[in-house]
Amino acid sequence: MSTFNILDHGAIGDAQTNDAAAIQKAIDAAHAAGGGTVLVPAGKTFVTGTIYIKSHVNFHVEGGAQLVASDQEADYPNRIMIEAIGAENIALTGTGLIDGRARLFMTMELPYIFRGNPWRPRLIGLTGCKGVVIEQVTLKDSANWGLHLTGCENVVIHGITILNDLKVPNCDGIDPDHCRNVRISDCHIEAGDDCIVIKNTREFAKYGPTENITVTGCTLKSTSAAIKIGTESVSDFRNLVFADCVISGTNRGLAIQLRDEGNIENVLFSNIIIQTRLFDEEWWGRAEPIYVTAFPRTDATVVGTIRHVRFSNILASGENGAYIAGMHADRIEDVILENVRIEIVKTSKWAGGKYDRRPGVAGALVEHKTNGFYCEYARDLTLRNCRVAWGTERPDYFGHALEAHHIEGLVVENFRGEAGHPVRDAAQVIS
Repeated sequence: MSTFNILDHGAIGDAQTNDAAAIQKAIDAAHAAGGGTVLVPAGKTFVTGTIYIKSHVNFHVEGGAQLVASDQEADYPNRIMIEAIGAENIALTGTGLIDGRARLFMTMELPYIFRGNPWRPRLIGLTGCKGVVIEQVTLKDSANWGLHLTGCENVVIHGITILNDLKVPNCDGIDPDHCRNVRISDCHIEAGDDCIVIKNTREFAKYGPTENITVTGCTLKSTSAAIKIGTESVSDFRNLVFADCVISGTNRGLAIQLRDEGNIENVLFSNIIIQTRLFDEEWWGRAEPIYVTAFPRTDATVVGTIRHVRFSNILASGENGAYIAGMHADRIEDVILENVRIEIVKTSKWAGGKYDRRPGVAGALVEHKTNGFYCEYARDLTLRNCRVAWGTERPDYFGHALEAHHIEGLVVENFRGEAGHPVRDAAQVIS
């Protein structure tokens, strides 16, 4: 296939001129030719607003090239920097940099979080696309969601780096939303909001369920959750696999956060190392390494169900324990935690003794002793070969290795809790 250099279509690359029109000309030419590579060449910085990737185009950002966001609202008709709608066989490749310049879109800096303007653009938005490859590129400082895939099918995301500002809210790393057959592998992601979050948003409910998603070999750091399913969950999720990842410096590790009418089933988490910490309460998460919750968003919501979930071979260290809780026992069913070790270690200045139920009608930050495993309202829950250890500093709010309430069918096999912090007999902790 032919190569279409954006310089040949009028791009300047002086870090000041808006080159969006010239870049679009190169994309349109490649599409009209039946396909090709659009080259963003090395050694220059190209400013752009919204550009549209079209079918059979490989948008290649060469190593040493920079594509940076315009700071003008008028340059983003859909509030997205790089967009594709209904395209097939498209790619975003290269070892260059795509920079959203997030701080240009912030209106206030507080000690631990920014406030952003209401129109800040997403970095990449692909809607209804089939056959998508995204490889090697570095995405930096998204002002809003970084890589949002909506209603897409057959997607490969491999070896990309995402370096978002840890103080910028809503700057998710990767958001597969109503997508099918997505493979995310060998990526490094840092984000103020969730690193990888599998969604089913109400706005795009016409695209149906999210299913057949794999995430492997990633390193993740977040001021929210490293890996999350939800919070927006109006359609079903099924067949999701997360394996061989390392999570560090994060508010929450692995999260299933059901708040709407969708159902979540067939989820595997395995071979994952997690390190969490407490942080400012502006951000969701209270250092829970494993978090499975089903609470209605509003009083009118009939929340869906979570079932057939497995956590295996998990090593976690942080300032809180696993939290599994629903409004009723029939909302969370058939969850197994096997070979899970949680070490609770006080490392930060932030006070503990809370669980975070946001958002929804179940309350916000709930004061409670910090337990190794806290389980409330579920059915058929198994803890097998699990262990809780405690650091040398033990605040008064440290509680028990295991506390369980209203569990129908609790199985505890070979559970080990360190002396001085006893394992409560689940049969006696029914309130």
